[in-house]
Amino acid sequence: MAWQSQRCSMSWRQVGARTSSMALLRSASPKLDGGCDKPSPPASTFLFTAFVMYAVARAVDEDRILHAYRWRNQLISFHDVDVNTQIEVEAEEPKDREVDDHPGGQPQEWGGDIGRDHAQWRSHGHQPGRRFAGPLRQDQSMDERTAAAATAMGGVEATPENYKNPTLRIDQRIDDLLRRMTLGEKAGMLFQTMIVVGSGDLAERNSAFRVESAEHMINNQLLTHFNVVRAADDASALADWHNRLQELAANTRLGIPITLSTDPRNHFTENVGTAATAGTFSQWPETLGLAAVGSSELVERFADIARQEYLAVGLRLALHPQIDLATEPRWSRISGGFGEDADLTSMLVEAYIRGFQGEQLGPESVSTMTKHFPGGGPQKDGEDPHFAYGREQVYPGDNFEYHLKPFRAAIAAGAAQIMPYYGMPVGTQYDEVAFAFNKAIITDLLRGELGFDGIVCTDWGLITDTTILGQPMPARAWGVEHLDELTRVEMILNAGCDQFGGEARPELVVQLVEQGRISEERLDVSVRRLLLEKFILGLFDNPYVDPDQAAATVGKAEFVAAGADAQRRAYTLLTNHDQILPLRKGRRIYLEGVSEDVASAYGQVVDNPADADVALLRLKAPYQPRPGGFEAMFHAGSLAFPTAERDHHARICFTVPTIIDIYLDRPAVLTDLADQAAALLGSYGSSDEAFLDIVFGAARPEGSLPFDMPRSMAAVETSRSDVPFDTADPLFRFGYGLRYGDAY
Repeated sequence: MAWQSQRCSMSWRQVGARTSSMALLRSASPKLDGGCDKPSPPASTFLFTAFVMYAVARAVDEDRILHAYRWRNQLISFHDVDVNTQIEVEAEEPKDREVDDHPGGQPQEWGGDIGRDHAQWRSHGHQPGRRFAGPLRQDQSMDERTAAAATAMGGVEATPENYKNPTLRIDQRIDDLLRRMTLGEKAGMLFQTMIVVGSGDLAERNSAFRVESAEHMINNQLLTHFNVVRAADDASALADWHNRLQELAANTRLGIPITLSTDPRNHFTENVGTAATAGTFSQWPETLGLAAVGSSELVERFADIARQEYLAVGLRLALHPQIDLATEPRWSRISGGFGEDADLTSMLVEAYIRGFQGEQLGPESVSTMTKHFPGGGPQKDGEDPHFAYGREQVYPGDNFEYHLKPFRAAIAAGAAQIMPYYGMPVGTQYDEVAFAFNKAIITDLLRGELGFDGIVCTDWGLITDTTILGQPMPARAWGVEHLDELTRVEMILNAGCDQFGGEARPELVVQLVEQGRISEERLDVSVRRLLLEKFILGLFDNPYVDPDQAAATVGKAEFVAAGADAQRRAYTLLTNHDQILPLRKGRRIYLEGVSEDVASAYGQVVDNPADADVALLRLKAPYQPRPGGFEAMFHAGSLAFPTAERDHHARICFTVPTIIDIYLDRPAVLTDLADQAAALLGSYGSSDEAFLDIVFGAARPEGSLPFDMPRSMAAVETSRSDVPFDTADPLFRFGYGLRYGDAY
């Protein structure tokens, strides 16, 4: 590649008119010869001296001056200079250059070419997090080339990019970056949408979720926050993909790094709207199972392990914990929380946040987005507000404050972000509009009364009608469905939210500002919060990860063993007639819902209950299936088994002693089974190996119910949705759980 001439419009007045020393140097300077010849050595020496004196005049530290001196032999040749107008700069062939972003704030001594190639650059000690600025470009504007040329000469520039300087305070870096950002770049910061790891270099356009390609969203829409969906089967590949995504962002105008978020991905639930199965990550019981154990130490251990796995692949924001209270037993989201009790949830959420964030947010933290404010438990008839029929959140027991208690604890524990839920409050003092649109909820209650000053991000999809997995999904703008998209955005910003989840519509924010309906100063408030977290997490200084380290960390044997142990500990023994459990190995076993390959290590598997010594059944809590590719993932409706299933279970129980394990993603009605089964267990996400270890005594159940188990659907239907422990005469109470040897 031929060398190219680079020009910059750095006048002497811009460079040095502030200081008398520079004024003296300017007045004493010789007029350099014209033409294209390189200047004589004295002129070059003069120019170098001028830059050093300028650094001294600006009180730049000694290390910076020494760093400038190291560039002495790399000084870009000067020609055609008029000291009262411009300095003309002729640069070397444009090559990659490293900007001033040194670990610990100390300049790195390279002592070689400015443009060493990328591989050699890495071999000289480059860490993945060092910002890579890219080449000087002929097509840069005069001001851009001024800054670029000055950066190449050791960071001495008329308008230094202070946001890239890790030695400055974060507030100074934010101030510098914020003033450089265009309206479009600010608008792009306010959106966080889904992204699917692509089969190609980056994320391709995905029609199932109606999201654009990574290149389009980063280069054209200027987005810097993405929610990674779907399970991951290869940690190294995910880490490498993350690095390439960061490289794409690094080559944008300002190089703002990407923040990747994720729903829970260390459990058993697979629902594109709420969680991903563990895949290659360590696998733990759902958080409801952690609540069944009831140990703050276990919760913090889980969160710390998940933090390490997230960090290894570049996931820096957890879209959890979920701390909604399970006061409405039919609600489909119960398994993602800590149960029905506000005190237990408050205790565990503190440990959860501490495990992910540490004592304070920093470069080794994963930020948490606590949800769903002000508590998503009291859903009318238990229906979920992802869907229009579940939009109402009701408080017949006037118990709104009870649902706030865990959020007070989370905020006190340092929760970095909060997500309001989709629902709209009905029959309260608040306007009947969805929480993210509700200024009294976000600004007055959350920010005012509770004192939260972190990031508020809406739940996904409040603005735009879309399609998810082939199912049409209207925007969840409950209570304001009549508003157009532009006004919805305006209302959410005026309510006090900072970011729009599951949306990629920055053009609407730009339009609002251009029309004078939202001020740019209002955007700055939210952009500042979002930038603050990126800086605190160290993304501007080290956004990259090591794929080899990711492979060694994610799914580490120690982590997998800890998750497997928690699965076993969470088991809750509900009945144990005649103390049948634990069983002895070697019996003839009839199975339903259990792998024959796994069970064969514990006994002889038979095909007919009549031929068995014992039957082992693993069942899911009952629900009423819903239509649609997306809606079908939500288990809602009746908590009682249909008649046909009840009869089937009864026939087996009357034929052979039967051990039944119920996956309790909701508190099922199990009145008949409690009498018919020889033993009844509750679980919250566990492997067949964990179940069989419990049954055969290799492990012992330690769990206690995190909610009441209702005796009948009639009791559920007459209970108040916002009041805990309100079903009449429950079959099993909150906190109940037998241990081996206990009489039943």
